[in-house]
Amino acid sequence: MNGNRLTKLSLAIGLSVATSSAMASPQQFMSSRSFAMAGTGVAVATPVEAAARNPAMMAGNHHEWSDDFGLMLPSVNARAADEEETIDQVDDIQDTIDAFEAAAEGAQQSEAENQAGILRDQLQNFDEDTVRVNAGLGLALAFPSKTLSVGVFANGNLTATVRGEYDESDDAILAGIEGGNLATPGVTDTLQSRGKVLASAVSEVGIAFAREFELSNGESVQLGVSPKYVNLQTFQYTETVSGFEDDDFDRDESQTDKSGFNMDLGAAYSFGEENEWTVGAAVKNLIPMELDSAASRPALGEEVRTLKLDPMVTLGIAHKSDYHVVTAEVDLTKKEAFGYEDDTQWLALGAEFDAWRYAQLRVGIRQNLASNDDNNGIEEKTQFTAGFGLNIVGVRLDLGALYSDADMGAALELGTAF
Repeated sequence: MNGNRLTKLSLAIGLSVATSSAMASPQQFMSSRSFAMAGTGVAVATPVEAAARNPAMMAGNHHEWSDDFGLMLPSVNARAADEEETIDQVDDIQDTIDAFEAAAEGAQQSEAENQAGILRDQLQNFDEDTVRVNAGLGLALAFPSKTLSVGVFANGNLTATVRGEYDESDDAILAGIEGGNLATPGVTDTLQSRGKVLASAVSEVGIAFAREFELSNGESVQLGVSPKYVNLQTFQYTETVSGFEDDDFDRDESQTDKSGFNMDLGAAYSFGEENEWTVGAAVKNLIPMELDSAASRPALGEEVRTLKLDPMVTLGIAHKSDYHVVTAEVDLTKKEAFGYEDDTQWLALGAEFDAWRYAQLRVGIRQNLASNDDNNGIEEKTQFTAGFGLNIVGVRLDLGALYSDADMGAALELGTAF
């Protein structure tokens, strides 16, 4: 039992969650194009994006080179926030525990006292420091049409947080050794400071339908629906610095899951002399779903948390031409945090500039409107995004990037459209 296990706790949990087919986050999936445009899409989604974002947009007005077929295979994105360099702290704690145990085993009392003091400071500084990771994966296929559009999609996102907690009982042990108490090998096994992992997850597979309806004034409205099968999963793991076992992080008692059918609804209204304006609205997860986490280690501070998948309503407006798209979008509902993260409710602006179909430049900015005064997670405030797209011999490559005071992220997508 040594410091290597604390590193494995943070890394192995992250790898396990990211590779599980059921793991995802309640944050809705974003294509790479949406990622680069600050998460917008309700009023500007392409047909292949629309199946999962706003199904009505499959029947909307699109470029003639993308209104017959669309394929996303695949789209991936990830972002991470580590304000206090938590993982680097874990590495330092690992080195100090190894050095302390080596000194204790070699009866080097003076060195053991020195290392006990260093370890004490490190564990105190590690208290409530947090790292958050978000990742997403999506696949989609769309056959857009004014009369009846059909699309299929499968996607998921992950939010995993890792946090350190310092136990006051460790202070007496380490302070005593630092003050001259005999350092005995294995004393770090008795430390109660711990690492805590919380991950929330949702994955979905569905089929989307959309149709355009002509209005009496010559304008048009598009309506869409996406019935889908949803899987929720939570993962809560807590273990002491010295008590972590490699095979325990994915134990059954640390996980809960729940599945069921749900539905998304969408609408879009095009107007203007050339239908250059579009207003879009989407309701994600029409049927509320909840899942309680496991709390198998109450002695180490675990408590039951509730993952909520409530209906999310988003409204957007866009202006577009053959060479540009400018859009504004706002969430009318708030997403409650599950782990050590902020609640979110985004107001976003995004733009895309097109160079004769072959290349696109994208930028965006979004602001979190949710109040997080009582939230102890990593803050999510203003985020800036950018990206570009390339279309080469029918193959589409989209790249995106995100930056804020806390987050850095990237997105990549391959696909085609005609």
